[in-house]
Amino acid sequence: MNRYPLWKYITVLVAVVIGLLYTLPNFYGETPAVQVSSAKATVKVDQSLLDRVEQILNAAQTPADGVYYEQNGTQGTIRARFNSNDAQLRARDLLDKQLNTIPDDPQYTIALNLLPASPPWMRTLGWFEPKPMYLGLDLRGGVHFLLQVDMRGALTGRYDSLASDMRTTLRQQNIDARSVERDGDSVVATFNAEDARDRAISAVRARQPDLEFTTRADGNRPQLVGTMNAAAVTRVQESALKQNISTLHNRINELGVAEPVIQQQGTDRIVVQLPGVQDVAKAKELLGRTATLEIRMVDDSPAAQSALMSNTVPFGLERYNDRDGRPILVRRQVVLTGENLQDAQPGRDGQTQQAAVHLTLDSQGARIFRDTTRDNVGNRMAILLFENGRGEVVTAPVIRSEIAGGQVQISGSMSAEEAADTALLLRAGSLAAPMSIIEERTIGPSLGADNISKGFNSTLYGFLAIAIFMIVYYQLFGIFSTLGLAFNVLLLLALLSMLQATLTLPGIAAIALTLGMAIDANVLINERIREELRNGASPQQAIHHGFERAWGTILDSNLTTLIVGLALLAFGSGPVRGFAVVHCLGILTSMFTSVVGVRALANLWYGRKRKLASISIGEVWKPKQN
Repeated sequence: MNRYPLWKYITVLVAVVIGLLYTLPNFYGETPAVQVSSAKATVKVDQSLLDRVEQILNAAQTPADGVYYEQNGTQGTIRARFNSNDAQLRARDLLDKQLNTIPDDPQYTIALNLLPASPPWMRTLGWFEPKPMYLGLDLRGGVHFLLQVDMRGALTGRYDSLASDMRTTLRQQNIDARSVERDGDSVVATFNAEDARDRAISAVRARQPDLEFTTRADGNRPQLVGTMNAAAVTRVQESALKQNISTLHNRINELGVAEPVIQQQGTDRIVVQLPGVQDVAKAKELLGRTATLEIRMVDDSPAAQSALMSNTVPFGLERYNDRDGRPILVRRQVVLTGENLQDAQPGRDGQTQQAAVHLTLDSQGARIFRDTTRDNVGNRMAILLFENGRGEVVTAPVIRSEIAGGQVQISGSMSAEEAADTALLLRAGSLAAPMSIIEERTIGPSLGADNISKGFNSTLYGFLAIAIFMIVYYQLFGIFSTLGLAFNVLLLLALLSMLQATLTLPGIAAIALTLGMAIDANVLINERIREELRNGASPQQAIHHGFERAWGTILDSNLTTLIVGLALLAFGSGPVRGFAVVHCLGILTSMFTSVVGVRALANLWYGRKRKLASISIGEVWKPKQN
């Protein structure tokens, strides 16, 4: 009656082992480390750089406890751990000096970091390597930034694009315009005659639905004034925020922050929280970095090549280097910018099966690209990436034919890996609008350690108080309940570590709440067993019916609480979601440990005794018979 089949005991034992294995890394702490990542989108971090980092450290007699290369998508990072903060700082300065030979144009980001201090045998498990939970800003310390997005800059850029689009439309329709310029928050087209302006109104209204047009006169010259409507302004602002948040995610990866918080606040602000960041100056440098994407035409004429050989740059051209360091002369006129690029994915050429990059342009970019490729068949087109005011040619393919429809393919002598890298560069894009830091708060690691200590102590004292009460009141079954409660906490911490969740102070509060809810299920079971004994059931029957008949009540109570937790998870944000995640997981683990784990202990202790006279579950009160 009270015997589990072997597979159930094995299930409980495996759960205990997994719980111990994945909870253990949380108690080892962290060690200082230095991370090397790419500071420029066109610079790669690979295995060859790993060997160079080790040589630099060994030559300077600053050996690391371990140097590791990690591939994250198409981006790589190198991390070196050290046994002291002094060694960490020496290594950071040394690598920065050796790898970034040009201080004004750094090739790599050398950042201070922290790595889990788990023993080496855990790292040999590969995909199953146990890792500690991420700690939030309030527990680990770090830096909090509040960024103000310059929406005026985003709107200005959009108006410049609309002005360029209007010039193209008027030229295609053979409408003579004296000038088309951006004037503040409007696009102004000036004409020599009113009939030209009237024809322009019907032409541009169909092509530019974001603009509302009015007419006016500047002396004897009629003008057409276009202003963005409210819906278009809102769309530009929302798009700028989303693109900036996406770009910030890419940049913060260079710092190796495990779980950064990057979220919108209001209509024009972004909150960035970086737990565990030690180098605040480097974080500010990355957040403020500018990057833009431009497409221009390459000048390969004999005159341009002759000027290039003589180390001169003709008027109207600019000199840049490609990814192999070769100089290229490109025209100053910008054909397209990153604003016109919607997507970039690696793939294969449909005919030659060579590696290629497939680009998707917006409607405006598609029209400009079609006209440009039609007029420049056989010429090269350069894609340039500008970072911190310095430009570099990512690729410069030859235009084979007119390309219409907004679907562009870049192919040539590139490998599949190079195609993936190029697509990533183009997708990463740039900040849609400038940002400025209007608030900065630094939380020291000592404050985070104090929060951890207080949270841990409160949970520990709560656990001890519950354990003492259960053991005194329910005796042996109280011990079973206490062991089940410890098993529950073990499983909960293991799940959080396996999911790589971020633990914050609200999460610790949820763990403490889970203790109370988990023991509630054991109280229901124990009281049900007492009730069965009062009703005259034998001890074996009382144990069996106690667990079976309490299950329905436990399920109902936990299910209703789980519904509330899921609502907090769906509609909450920030600390509320952190609380909800731990709360929901705690409900699931408490149901398993209370019903399966504790019963496994009871079955092991009492199940093999056929003639069981009594059980240790405290005093069973029986009403007096009249």
